[in-house]
Amino acid sequence: MQEILEFQSLVMSIAALALMAVKVWAFVDALLRPAEAYEAAGKLTKPAWLVILGISAVWTLIDPSVFGLISIAGTIAAFVYILDVRPALVSITRRD
Repeated sequence: MQEILEFQSLVMSIAALALMAVKVWAFVDALLRPAEAYEAAGKLTKPAWLVILGISAVWTLIDPSVFGLISIAGTIAAFVYILDVRPALVSITRRD
């Protein structure tokens, strides 16, 4: 039984680290994009995304639980940024 609990703890730790990496990467990427691109893409402003993603990343450091309400909301926000906002920003700022 102890081995199962240790394995579960290991899996949860890996998941928490992976999700923290995603949140930090999304925050850094949002930080590096020009503010004008957010408005041109019709997305939330750069400061809004930085606050959302920053709180999400900091909260993960405070409470690394994968199943907390704020953690889940932050994970969703990070994936929305990565899968929706970032591609729109890239298409606007792409240099041909």
